Amino acid sequence: MSSSTLKPTDPLPNANRTPSICDRRAQKRALILDAAVELFAANGYADCDMDCVAAKAGVAKGTLYLYFPGKQELFFACVDRGMQEMTQAVQTAAEQATEPLDRIRRGVRAYLTFFDEHPRYVELIIHERSAFRDRIRPTYFEHRDANRGPWRSLYYDLVALGVFRDDLAVERMLDTMSNLLYGTMFTNHVIGRSASIDEQYRAMIEVVFRGFLSEQARKESPSL
Repeated sequence: MSSSTLKPTDPLPNANRTPSICDRRAQKRALILDAAVELFAANGYADCDMDCVAAKAGVAKGTLYLYFPGKQELFFACVDRGMQEMTQAVQTAAEQATEPLDRIRRGVRAYLTFFDEHPRYVELIIHERSAFRDRIRPTYFEHRDANRGPWRSLYYDLVALGVFRDDLAVERMLDTMSNLLYGTMFTNHVIGRSASIDEQYRAMIEVVFRGFLSEQARKESPSL
């Protein structure tokens, strides 16, 4: 049938072909990453080989290399995937709130919950530091810095509103919160949580916000 004889209701030639190919490729890539995340987390970078990843993913080794040219690229894709999922989880939780302080609260809790539910990504962060010590910016910090803008704006807004102190630099506040979360994530993973996520989250918010809040805001917010 020529293009001039197509009826309005007729599907265009190959109209659905490209999306289905893209979907299949995305599914295959996700399957490979699922397998690789598990193996890298369990065995580390050095002791995980591509043959094992291909076998676990159920694909030929040649197929594996069509998606990832080498082990290093596959490993970084795994770490990147984890950081993307964490960032999305935190952003989604924060966007459910309209009040600025509540956005921070929800983000903190989502962060702690994500790594508690996905310990393999913590292992990948550890293995990346061990295997690639010469990297100037590990993947975790690349994502942290790239997604800091909205949080920075939020903190500046809270300073302008008189909720956060104006004698403490916003970057210092962001670093304090970030480092506290980062350390808690590792402590929870390495030695186990000493309290529930809810208890940890509430204690963290209580301590940090008491330091960040202006004197007036502390008087107006006896309970955080």
